[in-house]
Amino acid sequence: MYKEALFRRLNASWQELQDAITGLPDEAMVKPGAVGEWSVRDVIAHIATWEEEALKALPIIVEGGKLPRYASQGGIDAFNARQQAAKRQLSLERLRLEMDATHQRLLALLDRVPESAYAREGRFLKRLRLDAYGHWRLHAEDVRRWRASQGL
Repeated sequence: MYKEALFRRLNASWQELQDAITGLPDEAMVKPGAVGEWSVRDVIAHIATWEEEALKALPIIVEGGKLPRYASQGGIDAFNARQQAAKRQLSLERLRLEMDATHQRLLALLDRVPESAYAREGRFLKRLRLDAYGHWRLHAEDVRRWRASQGL
């Protein structure tokens, strides 16, 4: 039951993000300012990065392991900056494909996770909310607000 409810929440949040992005012309996707200095293209790279992080972290959490700290990498802002720099050379089309493929891998992982991981608010659900569905909603709202300000 908990797993089904979470999947409904995941799907709804993902759809919000897709709706916020869909229909933007490529030239608008690369225009800075959608989220701070970031373009919508940068947001797509960012979403894919954090789903990749979830794919690493969630299995560790399920097994009761300890996660590495972002502080050891200069903090989350430094991590985000490095990831953005690493993905800067990728085309918009490649980033879209990467985001979709990473999302499918995340859903497949979540489908295999034991029901017990979903049964109570703990490390697993908190990390999933931060890296995935809560994160998608946050950036979907950012993109919607930016679109409105741009008349898009």
